[in-house]
Amino acid sequence: MKKTSTYPVSARGPADHEVRDQIVAAATEHFSRYGYEKTTVSDLAKAIGFSKAYIYKFFESKQAIGEMICANCLRQIEAEVSAAMAETDLAPEKLRRMFKAATEASLKLFFQDRKLYEIAASAATENWQAVVAYEGHIQKLLQDVLQEGRQSGDFERKTPLDETAKAIYLVMRPYLNPLLLQYSLDYTEEAPMHLSNLVLRSLSP
Repeated sequence: MKKTSTYPVSARGPADHEVRDQIVAAATEHFSRYGYEKTTVSDLAKAIGFSKAYIYKFFESKQAIGEMICANCLRQIEAEVSAAMAETDLAPEKLRRMFKAATEASLKLFFQDRKLYEIAASAATENWQAVVAYEGHIQKLLQDVLQEGRQSGDFERKTPLDETAKAIYLVMRPYLNPLLLQYSLDYTEEAPMHLSNLVLRSLSP
């Protein structure tokens, strides 16, 4: 599997500056304690021990900090999905593992901390750059698996590749998007198996 993709975020200053990481780490802890919506940049500055002006040297807004945290979470989900898929060389099994790993990783990261869930909800509602990039990366993973399956003879070749990947992504979306996932919690254990089996039957040559 390919290396985990990068995510675009709105930030200022040197990209690899350690102060940026300190701000993100402190903000993650602060948001998890007090919530994203109720926290201001002034609150963060006081908690971290930096001036508000100093934080603005690295991030243009509270949302920019939230985007960095969101990007880290989405990058972790993508890494777990890629690792699960790398455990097999069979395209159908990769697809099954993708459904299962994506659902499990999303549940763990979106709901292990209800305060941080506010960031995920804001990101999905406002279509932050990191979310758009993540959706694109997942669809690219799908396209790669579909291409492998077509080459091995496991999947049909008549439907346009991008159309097939988009359709499968829409099937997965209720278990990837935090706003939709909260309404699908009763089905998260069985859904990956049933949905991936249904998709695989539709892909039969």
